[in-house]
Order: sequence, then C-alpha cells, then structure tokens
Amino acid sequence: MNQFSSYPTEYKMQQNHVHREMYNGHPLKPGEVSTGTTIMAIPFEGGVVLGADSRVSTGVYVANRVSDKISALHERIWCCRSGSAADTQALTDYVRHYLAQLAVETGRLPTVKTAAHLMRRLCYNNKDRLLAGVIVGGWDPVEGGSVYNIPLGGSMIKMPFAIGGSGSTYIYGLVDSMAKENMTKEEALSVVKKCISHAMARDGSSGGIIRTVTVTEESNEREYIPGDKLPYGP
Repeated sequence: MNQFSSYPTEYKMQQNHVHREMYNGHPLKPGEVSTGTTIMAIPFEGGVVLGADSRVSTGVYVANRVSDKISALHERIWCCRSGSAADTQALTDYVRHYLAQLAVETGRLPTVKTAAHLMRRLCYNNKDRLLAGVIVGGWDPVEGGSVYNIPLGGSMIKMPFAIGGSGSTYIYGLVDSMAKENMTKEEALSVVKKCISHAMARDGSSGGIIRTVTVTEESNEREYIPGDKLPYGP
C-alpha cells in the first residue's frame, strides 16, 4: 500500500499541484509561482536590435499583458529582462545609476561591456537571492554594436546573438538557421520579430505583443507589433 494514499485528500491535492508546477525541472516551493518570457538580441552592421514579448505570468495567471521588458541603461545601452520582474527592475535601476555616475566622472559614453560587467557583478554577488536572466546590448564607440548574455548565476558571455526566457527553448533551431553575421538593420529586425512570434505561439508563458528597440550611433528606435499583426501565430 502506498503511504501517500493514506494522507488527507487536501494534502494530496496540494502535493500534486506542487509537482505540476515545475521550474527548470525542480518543484517550486510553497508560495512560489513559475514565470516565463521570451527575450532576444542580435547585433548588425552599425548597431543592435533587442526584442521581447510582453506577458508577465505568475503560474497560470497573466498578471500583465503589455509589460515592457526592454529597459534603458544609458543613452545607447539597453537590456532585456527575464526571471523575476522585481529583481530585474532593481538590477537595472542600480546599473543605470552606476553608468550615469561613470559618464559624469569620465566625460564619455560608457561601453556596453562595462554595463554588462556591472550587471554580471550584481547578479553573481547576489545569485542566491535573485532570479534574473539578462541580455545587455547596445552601441558604443569601441565595439560598435555588441550583445552580452548574463544567465542565471551571474556568468557573462559576449554572443553573436542571444536569446533567453522560457520561450527561447522552442526557437534555438530557428534562430540558428536565420541569424548570421553582418546582417543589415532590416534583416536583424525581421529575424527578431519572426523568432519571438514563433516562441509566443509555442510557449504558454510568452505572449501579448512584441516590443523592439533598434540601437545605432544616431538613435534609439522603439517599435511594437500588436498581437493581431504578428509574423507568425494563431
């Protein structure tokens, strides 16, 4: 006889719910909820395109349909946020403050690499207390357009392109087949829109609209694609 079968029905229902709610293969603790997103960044000749969906989920409940997951860190440096919204918002506030101080002290624009190092250090030093996966991208006079991926745990890797969040697992093959070096601005923007829309169609924790930011030496161009105008989807 299974010992579990002798437990009260209410307890069994609670345990079944805990085992159904999984995050990266590990059961969630009581009171925790699973979260999800899809974020992406691709450099091109002269800049970077960053994109994200807009769904903020707490388990099976959609808390915000049109959240903005792309945050400015400096004039030409942006980041895509995944994981805990509260954690990543606090991290971006810190990095934005440090970069503003650095720009005043040095009298020049901070580099994307510097912004990524600041984010990486905050994530790594607080890795036991944070749930944050971040992509930092932008333009600077040293490297031009560049992208750095900072996954859970606080490592930092410069990437030819970066994807993250729960929806990214559905589109690795698609991104590998479409992404290439030295793309034009229009090509990079098209790849980001198509890949994120595919992830939104497959991942229940991603959805809403697509927001993009195109960063060049001259400007930051923001765009959004509403749910009924997505390149792919039901």
